[in-house]
Amino acid sequence: MEKSYCARYENRKAQKTMRKERGIMAEGIIEISDSDFEEKVLKSEKPVVVDFWASWCGPCKAIGPVLEELAKEMSDKIVIAKCNVDENQGTPTKFGIQAIPTLIFFKNGEAVDRITGMVPKSKIEESINNIV
Repeated sequence: MEKSYCARYENRKAQKTMRKERGIMAEGIIEISDSDFEEKVLKSEKPVVVDFWASWCGPCKAIGPVLEELAKEMSDKIVIAKCNVDENQGTPTKFGIQAIPTLIFFKNGEAVDRITGMVPKSKIEESINNIV
């Protein structure tokens, strides 16, 4: 039988809560904080793209689905992470984040590329392909 709208809504809500508890924002995207940045980004075996964002930022919301697509398409090559600048101020300050969204591309623990603002998916793919 078809689930009712309420049941489908509750199921999605439960899945979202479980992902958040595990530090997963969307399928294939991890949430990072000041306290686990070194472990999840700098010590990662794979290159990492970190999206510095905030919930009130329109362009941040717009780039989100693009990053979700890339996370699904390139999960074997790269890790995509999100760092909320309102909840974690140390890491954005350390990397000189002055505008959001800002994507920083890390390879072997070093920042190797940076994109600020809303850009086409092809531009992000190009930067990813340069570090994998």
